Amino acid sequence: MVRQVLVVTGPTASGKTDVAIDLQRLLGGTSATRLISVDSTMIYTGMDVGTAKPDAEVLANHPHSLIDIRDPAQAYSAADFVADADAAVQAALAAEQIPILVGGTMMYHRRFREGIAQLPAADPDLRADLSQQLLERGKQAMHDELAAVDPTAAAKIHPHNTQRLIRALEVFRLSGVPMSQQWQEQATAEERLGVCLATFVLPSADRAKLHEQIAQRFDAMVRDGFLEEVRALQARDDLSPALPSMRAVGYRQAWQHLKGEITQAEFRDQAIAATRQLAKRQLTWLRGWQASWQDLFNLNGASAPQLAEQIGTLLNR
Repeated sequence: MVRQVLVVTGPTASGKTDVAIDLQRLLGGTSATRLISVDSTMIYTGMDVGTAKPDAEVLANHPHSLIDIRDPAQAYSAADFVADADAAVQAALAAEQIPILVGGTMMYHRRFREGIAQLPAADPDLRADLSQQLLERGKQAMHDELAAVDPTAAAKIHPHNTQRLIRALEVFRLSGVPMSQQWQEQATAEERLGVCLATFVLPSADRAKLHEQIAQRFDAMVRDGFLEEVRALQARDDLSPALPSMRAVGYRQAWQHLKGEITQAEFRDQAIAATRQLAKRQLTWLRGWQASWQDLFNLNGASAPQLAEQIGTLLNR
């Protein structure tokens, strides 16, 4: 029997969590299904308000795997996510539950589906050396170096994406094999887990409505204590704006505001603009998958229960 993994995704502020919870109820509750988060910020403890993490009551009634699994000071990669998601899916299947992956980190969705190369582990000394070279030589020179040894990877990595740029150079220096070549050797979710995927994309409002929803949600976050949350993070001596957790949308701008670098109004405007850009990137990912992902279904509906019922109808066909 073919085992199925359900995927619920969509742009930010589209209501993914509510739909997944209603779908869980529809399919028999927590005994019959398991929710698995696909969100690169909800993994962090102490980052609740600004990540729109489900509240404690929701998580108690509808537990999500891969929420609150890292401290904000710790690194977490797409490879870490694939390993953790694979384990969560396997645990669900062993318990005869249907895995439901829910979230909007599109790189995680892609890497879970398509697999991830068995790249060498990070080398702290080499990474520190590359980071110093980046400061001394500049982004473009480092990108030119990557283009000389791995043009395929360089074409996919913007010079400003320094995290990926350094990682690609690190992989080549450690292994002598271009990262793009190692990408080709990866195993898909179907091959790794013996499953088939069914992916459901939530509808996004028109641009004006989506922008309104993003602004309303941001203002609600501020009312719910977002700045207080970031102030508590700043009080720690092991966090800085350079960490991936603190570069998350909203957190970066809140950090700058609390340090007096930007005003309250600038904080709001810049955080909302960054969230809009995130939604735009998510939609670009989703459009690119339309032709190649044969299991992808675009939903339409006005409420979470309606969308969950639509998924149920599609599954019964």
